[in-house]
Amino acid sequence: MLTDLLNNLSTNPYFGAGFGLFGVGAGAAILRKGLQGSIVLFRRHLMITLEVPCRDKSYQWLLQWITAHAARDTQHLSVETSFVQKETGKIKTKYDFIPSIGKHLMRYKGVWMQVERSREQQTLDLHMGVPWESVTITAFGRNKQLYFEMLEEARQYALQATEGKTIMYTAMGSEWRPFGHPRRRRPLSSVVLDKQISMRIISDCKEFINNPQWYADRGIPYRRGYLLYGPPGCGKSSFITALAGELEYGICLLNLSERGLTDDRLNHLLNVAPEQSIILLEDIDAAFASREDVQHQKAAYEGLNRVTFSGLLNCLDGVASTEARIVFMTTNYIDRLDPALIRPGRVDVQEYIGYCSKYQLIEMFKRFYQDNEGAMNFADSVISTGKHVSPAQIQGYFMRYKTSPETEVISKVSEIWSSDVAR
Repeated sequence: MLTDLLNNLSTNPYFGAGFGLFGVGAGAAILRKGLQGSIVLFRRHLMITLEVPCRDKSYQWLLQWITAHAARDTQHLSVETSFVQKETGKIKTKYDFIPSIGKHLMRYKGVWMQVERSREQQTLDLHMGVPWESVTITAFGRNKQLYFEMLEEARQYALQATEGKTIMYTAMGSEWRPFGHPRRRRPLSSVVLDKQISMRIISDCKEFINNPQWYADRGIPYRRGYLLYGPPGCGKSSFITALAGELEYGICLLNLSERGLTDDRLNHLLNVAPEQSIILLEDIDAAFASREDVQHQKAAYEGLNRVTFSGLLNCLDGVASTEARIVFMTTNYIDRLDPALIRPGRVDVQEYIGYCSKYQLIEMFKRFYQDNEGAMNFADSVISTGKHVSPAQIQGYFMRYKTSPETEVISKVSEIWSSDVAR
């Protein structure tokens, strides 16, 4: 039958003149278009694709998770070298292998997926200064929940690496990045403040965190500001670090004196701060002068930065200010702060962190020597001198005589104020 058809076409004058060849070509083109359309429809309705760009927060989570759980058998890898800090404080080099540029196959919950990692050499991520990358995952089916579960597993896997640690963030461009190694959470007992100060701040923070609906019901902006003030070396920054560990929060370090920091960028950073983090503005008095003293101090502050005082006030408590935020400020000189900066709504809680009281002296001595009677004698000896001493000086004194007997430590109390210990 087919042979007869071919013979008839070969003897047909119209076919031989080219009309037949044109028809075969047109039929082949229609068939090709139909095949391409079928593939497009198949991919559109029977396949699901997820693209994760390198700017997305889940990008690194996903790469690490794919390597560890899904694409273990792939032979095409890229290396990422990092440093891990052990409990003892020792730094260890760590090599992580992630899927290289190209296509990889993996199986997740019984579904085969294609993982394609692509890199555009001609396009740079301006914030990170590296070529633009993305990961595209393609799977059969229409179940989007599969991708939600995958991303959640990747997030949980990444969190395990920082479990029990405090992450410090610093502002890089318009985003926050982890700064240094995740630190072991500092126990609150290691920072000895005067009676009830720690508990008041902790209770206020937890009450704020646990009652967002209370603020919503009353139309009050859901944010909280704290100011810790007092002499240097009295434990303001150390307490905030310990508080972050107690709340299981990170700390976003923001330097208002950084050159290039503008009002718009400051507002953006406050709005995109990582969830469950404390925004820390240290030595706030060094960034701005009080408006009453601005004429006398204009030369010292002029040109220091591009953040204006009104810009900071609007970021803390303005129309465009973000909510669900905890801000801590520290200063050694509260009298230098403009009253507008520390009014309620911008600073809701103020606590004085001062020189050592008798309670602090006793508790700090017991932390080093665990002797109640010796702690009382030490505290009485320090107080009898009539001089003020900071917790930093006391700790430095204990570190200097950490191998000495308790009686010697108590007998040399006058050396706390020596220049080498005070430094």
